[in-house]
Amino acid sequence: MEKGEKMKDIKVAFVYDFDKTLSTDDMQAFGFIQGLGMEVEEFWNECGKFSKQNEVESVLSYMYLMKKCSKERGKPITKEYLKKCGEKVQFFNGVEQWFDRINEYGKQNGVVVEHYVLSSGLKEIIEGTPIAKNFKQIYACSFVYEDDEPTWPALSLNYTGKTQFLYRINKGIFDVLDKRVNEEMKHSDRPIPFSNIVYIGDSETDIPCMRLLYKYGGTAIGLYQPNTKNETYLRDLLKRDRISFVAMSDYAENGELDKIAKDLIQKIKYQNLLEQKRMEQKEQ
Repeated sequence: MEKGEKMKDIKVAFVYDFDKTLSTDDMQAFGFIQGLGMEVEEFWNECGKFSKQNEVESVLSYMYLMKKCSKERGKPITKEYLKKCGEKVQFFNGVEQWFDRINEYGKQNGVVVEHYVLSSGLKEIIEGTPIAKNFKQIYACSFVYEDDEPTWPALSLNYTGKTQFLYRINKGIFDVLDKRVNEEMKHSDRPIPFSNIVYIGDSETDIPCMRLLYKYGGTAIGLYQPNTKNETYLRDLLKRDRISFVAMSDYAENGELDKIAKDLIQKIKYQNLLEQKRMEQKEQ
């Protein structure tokens, strides 16, 4: 840092998976699948069969079958309809109050908190939820629309593809078509260092993102529901140093996740202040 140069804002990014991390189930299970006259398990079984029979990646399978099944049943889907489905999505306890509370805690500590979604779910549904306004960016699957009907995937985001978007957040290059994300950028020029990113997910599909952040000094939190196989799985990852923390899927104030998040804001704040101090001393 040059003499007289203003210190950068300390930014912390909370990055969330969506299905079963913020919402209590897959987003299609809150009305979309039922609107097709199908059971939730039936729809996902069809997706699995289609993937296996045609060697199609699972995310592309569900997007194809959403469109196909809707057309076959005479219920064509539109962007507006999908947003309406988002209004019915149910969230874990405390989610809707979480963002303002964490933002305010950051503000009280001189930290700017930003929230991002990184999901293999559908962007159109997420945009219809009451929490969509809290996110700086929503990275998720989406359709191309012609005559207000989906015709082709605009973006398909599987569990390995998610990792590129951590680099976009890290470098502040948000446009999915901007190839500058692949160019070299000094770590000191990156708006949000990996060490300032907290990823919150719930399953094995989040592992590539969690491992990337853990490797580069960020934080990966695994959320579980008590006494489930997923809790056992995440606790095993923690023991093997593949994630940073585990917490119950509860966003209430003074809950386990709330306390971890606030402690992380404090930790990141002082890490950044010390680094700024170190750079000042180097310039003397």
